[in-house]
Amino acid sequence: MNPEVNGIFVAAHELKAPLSLMRQLALSLDPNNPKETRDYQAKMISVSERALKQVSDLSKIARLEDGLFSMEPVAIRGVCDEVTAELKYLFRFNSRQLRVKYTNRQKLVIANRDLLHSVIYNFCVNAIKYSDSSTISTLTVSDHKSKGLQSVRIVIRDFGPSLPMEIYQKLAKDQLEAPTNISFRPDSSGLGLYIATKFSRFMNANVGAIRHRDGTSFFVELPVSNQGTLFA
Repeated sequence: MNPEVNGIFVAAHELKAPLSLMRQLALSLDPNNPKETRDYQAKMISVSERALKQVSDLSKIARLEDGLFSMEPVAIRGVCDEVTAELKYLFRFNSRQLRVKYTNRQKLVIANRDLLHSVIYNFCVNAIKYSDSSTISTLTVSDHKSKGLQSVRIVIRDFGPSLPMEIYQKLAKDQLEAPTNISFRPDSSGLGLYIATKFSRFMNANVGAIRHRDGTSFFVELPVSNQGTLFA
């Protein structure tokens, strides 16, 4: 199958899953059980927000070359704080934990704040889906040096199955060109990883993954800004 056509099928499947879940929750609402109804409503809101974000991100991909997404110095810790604050309820609702660790001395990166927010958000959502109440996912921001160039690396560690070698190699070679079905990680990862890759490529950032025996770390590396110091 043509990779682009297959990508459309993958995107449709992954967007269909949250809609099916919302329908199931809506049909399960019992007006005689107020507590259960409140829980289901909260779940429906959470699922719908994530689905809407993915639809919004897909529309942004189609407009990346329209000059709407300017690059500027961005305080990386501030973006990470925004994402973790936004997802705090979702982690708690799903009995998941996220530990944030900042060791970076470089405070500013060159990026588009909106696109960078989406990249980190997508990786963190993976951490929610691919962990459990006994694990602690981590978001780490550190200075990094590659080929003599200074950058800041943001790493999000989850505890899901390792990426297939084919996907890992495509990421390493920057060859992920369409949403790809990841058999060991259903209903996630494929579409979010494609979105993160497209946004990172636009920002001249590197995106990749590290395979672990008990999970996967996704990362994005952004060039450092030389414009002064701005604290988040």
